[in-house]
Amino acid sequence: MTPTIPIQQTPPDYDQTRVIERPDGFYWQDKPSDELYGPFLTLLEAVQDMQGQDDTGYGEGESLEEAEAEIGIAGWTDPETGEPAESLQPHLSDE
Repeated sequence: MTPTIPIQQTPPDYDQTRVIERPDGFYWQDKPSDELYGPFLTLLEAVQDMQGQDDTGYGEGESLEEAEAEIGIAGWTDPETGEPAESLQPHLSDE
Protein backbone atom coordinates (compact mmCIF):
# COMPACT_ATOMS: atom_id res chain seq x y z
CA MET A 1 0.00 0.00 0.00
CA THR A 2 1.36 3.42 -0.96
CA PRO A 3 1.36 5.95 1.87
CA THR A 4 -0.80 9.01 1.24
CA ILE A 5 0.91 12.36 1.24
CA PRO A 6 -1.25 15.21 2.49
CA ILE A 7 -1.57 18.26 0.23
CA GLN A 8 -0.40 21.34 2.04
CA GLN A 9 -2.76 24.27 2.29
CA THR A 10 -1.84 27.51 0.54
CA PRO A 11 -0.82 30.15 3.08
CA PRO A 12 -3.35 33.01 3.21
CA ASP A 13 -0.69 35.54 2.14
CA TYR A 14 -0.44 33.84 -1.28
CA ASP A 15 -4.11 32.98 -1.72
CA GLN A 16 -5.22 35.70 -4.14
CA THR A 17 -8.02 33.81 -5.95
CA ARG A 18 -10.70 31.26 -5.26
CA VAL A 19 -13.04 29.09 -7.34
CA ILE A 20 -16.76 29.00 -6.60
CA GLU A 21 -19.24 26.40 -7.90
CA ARG A 22 -22.79 27.60 -8.51
CA PRO A 23 -25.77 25.95 -10.23
CA ASP A 24 -24.98 27.74 -13.51
CA GLY A 25 -21.27 26.83 -13.56
CA PHE A 26 -17.89 27.60 -12.06
CA TYR A 27 -16.62 31.09 -11.27
CA TRP A 28 -13.29 32.34 -10.04
CA GLN A 29 -12.82 35.40 -7.90
CA ASP A 30 -9.87 37.75 -7.68
CA LYS A 31 -9.74 38.48 -3.96
CA PRO A 32 -7.84 41.81 -4.04
CA SER A 33 -10.28 43.40 -6.53
CA ASP A 34 -13.27 41.25 -5.51
CA GLU A 35 -14.02 40.78 -9.24
CA LEU A 36 -15.88 37.63 -10.30
CA TYR A 37 -15.20 35.83 -13.64
CA GLY A 38 -17.46 33.22 -15.22
CA PRO A 39 -19.52 31.16 -15.56
CA PHE A 40 -17.41 28.31 -16.95
CA LEU A 41 -18.79 24.86 -17.77
CA THR A 42 -16.00 22.99 -15.99
CA LEU A 43 -13.61 23.56 -13.12
CA LEU A 44 -10.72 23.08 -15.54
CA GLU A 45 -11.94 25.94 -17.77
CA ALA A 46 -12.25 28.25 -14.75
CA VAL A 47 -8.73 27.41 -13.55
CA GLN A 48 -7.25 27.85 -17.05
CA ASP A 49 -8.90 31.26 -17.38
CA MET A 50 -7.69 32.24 -13.91
CA GLN A 51 -4.12 31.26 -14.78
CA GLY A 52 -4.29 33.20 -18.04
CA GLN A 53 -5.17 36.47 -16.30
CA ASP A 54 -1.60 37.21 -15.29
CA ASP A 55 -0.17 37.09 -18.80
CA THR A 56 1.81 39.94 -20.33
CA GLY A 57 -0.84 41.10 -22.77
CA TYR A 58 0.23 39.02 -25.74
CA GLY A 59 -2.70 37.37 -27.43
CA GLU A 60 -2.86 33.63 -27.74
CA GLY A 61 -1.30 32.60 -31.02
CA GLU A 62 0.24 36.01 -31.59
CA SER A 63 3.37 35.71 -33.69
CA LEU A 64 6.72 37.25 -32.83
CA GLU A 65 6.37 39.61 -35.82
CA GLU A 66 2.96 40.81 -34.60
CA ALA A 67 4.31 41.42 -31.09
CA GLU A 68 7.34 43.29 -32.46
CA ALA A 69 5.14 45.43 -34.73
CA GLU A 70 2.94 46.26 -31.75
CA ILE A 71 5.89 47.73 -29.84
CA GLY A 72 7.48 49.36 -32.88
CA ILE A 73 10.41 47.10 -33.67
CA ALA A 74 11.39 47.00 -37.34
CA GLY A 75 10.28 43.98 -39.35
CA TRP A 76 13.66 43.61 -41.04
CA THR A 77 17.00 42.89 -39.44
CA ASP A 78 20.42 43.41 -41.00
CA PRO A 79 21.70 39.91 -41.86
CA GLU A 80 25.32 40.95 -41.21
CA THR A 81 24.89 42.52 -37.79
CA GLY A 82 21.57 41.07 -36.63
CA GLU A 83 20.49 44.58 -35.60
CA PRO A 84 17.09 46.09 -36.46
CA ALA A 85 17.16 48.00 -39.74
CA GLU A 86 16.37 51.39 -38.21
CA SER A 87 18.84 51.43 -35.32
CA LEU A 88 19.20 50.03 -31.84
CA GLN A 89 16.17 52.01 -30.69
CA PRO A 90 12.73 50.78 -31.79
CA HIS A 91 10.73 53.16 -33.94
CA LEU A 92 7.73 54.49 -32.04
CA SER A 93 4.91 55.81 -34.18
CA ASP A 94 3.07 59.07 -33.47
CA GLU A 95 -0.20 57.24 -32.77
